[in-house]
Amino acid sequence: MIFTILEIAKQAISEASLETLTAARDLAQKTNDSVAALLIGKGVRALAPTVKGVGAVLVVEDQQLDSYIPEAFAKIVAEAITQKSPKIALAPGTESGNDLMARVAARLNLGLATNCTEFFVEGGALTRVTRSNWGGSLLEEVEVLSRPILLTLQPHAQSAQSADGAAPSVETISVTVSDKDLRVRVKELLPREQKGISLTDAKVVIGGGRGMGSAEAFKMLEELAALIGNAAVGATRVATNNNWRPHSDQIGQTGTQIAPDLYIACGISGAIQHMVGCKNSKKILAINKDPEAPIFQRADYGVIGDLHQIVPALIAELKRLKGV
Repeated sequence: MIFTILEIAKQAISEASLETLTAARDLAQKTNDSVAALLIGKGVRALAPTVKGVGAVLVVEDQQLDSYIPEAFAKIVAEAITQKSPKIALAPGTESGNDLMARVAARLNLGLATNCTEFFVEGGALTRVTRSNWGGSLLEEVEVLSRPILLTLQPHAQSAQSADGAAPSVETISVTVSDKDLRVRVKELLPREQKGISLTDAKVVIGGGRGMGSAEAFKMLEELAALIGNAAVGATRVATNNNWRPHSDQIGQTGTQIAPDLYIACGISGAIQHMVGCKNSKKILAINKDPEAPIFQRADYGVIGDLHQIVPALIAELKRLKGV
């Protein structure tokens, strides 16, 4: 059995969890195993029928588990693994997913490979994984010797795919959660102020770097994003350090990791710390006046020229096509 721990976001299964579920199903086909999903939290039983392509959904439902509670969730996952004895336990490689599985590994005295991007199966068994390290600047191939194998999946390493099939069986797992297990918990969530679509949800992301030259110049990127639709504006660390954009707009190793259909990089040289954040983009279009800029080595399309002339030209053409 391959065990998949799913996360809940906005009363639905998170996108990272759907990616993890897809990876688990693909892995199960190669190892000839079944897949079971674990849902933990308040009111999660209602979500069980929406989990497709698995044999069973295991549910731990508790009114007290209305958000991620580290010690309680780790205790539940560890006990579920002990009860069900899966060959592999896989969770999303999100901040909470990596934190959870590290705690589970410590409780069960097992090894853990986080942020996996690829799985190697030989003779019907998982033998090695490739994992992302150092913010994505290093890929290492590792063998997990302990059993069961504990893993997390790097977000965006696998596209979420829908699955058909019969509705899964739903089983309630009983785990006693004490007050001690609840001592660390989320008391309040303060959403950041955000205008428009987020960097992680946008189909098109337009990024600005040192070449923008000022905060004022980002207004044309905002205008371009509005014309494209379903687009968001991001920035490099240089731009945020210069207070041209808020830190929440930063793309890169110490910012947000994006995976849009198209990333338009304007005045961005292509430093590794930035490329870590946009490497999962399906296509990259680079606009830079330096023909030797490293970003052209990673871009699918390149425009060599002054972005302060090229971007306004793009805006003018889009307005013409839209009749604006």
